[in-house]
Amino acid sequence: MFTKSLPNCLTVGNLFLGIMAILLAIHVEQYWEYAAIMVIIGMLLDGLDGRVARMLNAQSEFGKQLDSLSDLITFGVAPAVIMYVSVLQPMGFGGWVVTAIFPICGALRLARFNVHPGVPGYFIGLPITAAGGILATLALYKTYVDSPVILLVATLFLSYLMVSQIRYPAFKKTAIPKSVYWIAPIFLIAVAIAAIYFPKELPKVIFIPLGIYALYGIKKTLERKKRTEEHDEPIEE
Repeated sequence: MFTKSLPNCLTVGNLFLGIMAILLAIHVEQYWEYAAIMVIIGMLLDGLDGRVARMLNAQSEFGKQLDSLSDLITFGVAPAVIMYVSVLQPMGFGGWVVTAIFPICGALRLARFNVHPGVPGYFIGLPITAAGGILATLALYKTYVDSPVILLVATLFLSYLMVSQIRYPAFKKTAIPKSVYWIAPIFLIAVAIAAIYFPKELPKVIFIPLGIYALYGIKKTLERKKRTEEHDEPIEE
């Protein structure tokens, strides 16, 4: 019985971390960096729940809907709140609007995925997990950015990528040895320990591969569009 409910337990754990991230960002502003770490650990749990469900043959419509609701909180609302508290708050009403736009686009992205999963092997639009991870960790780079407007524009751009038609590779169904799942708890503990001792450095490192993933989809889409235009271009006589 517990085995079948394990994927949902991981999903609820993801949701719990999202709520903790929001509370840390709002009520413990001097330690808001830890909120970004909650989102990162939530990403790890989100990557596990679906794989564990498939491995245990415990997939269900209930689990699918729970996963979407959890993702909206952890990777939609929480990262937006982190960016608001750390960067957008002094911007007044404009900061409010941009903060709201991100989770709204995330909700649209999740709803579209639940109805139309898209092309096999690809996500249509940047997954909310990646977008939320980028936004939460991007906030840590605010000291390196000359103007907060740049981060505001980045937030809007990530919002657009979620609802865009840009294709992103899907790795969730990539085969992984079963032995890896037993190592996962140790890995999670290691990440948690690293987060305690390096609360600012760890999220900054995680930002790099996530940013590359977001840019990769844009690059491939532009290349695909260019090839299509060249193919459709009339031949001059």
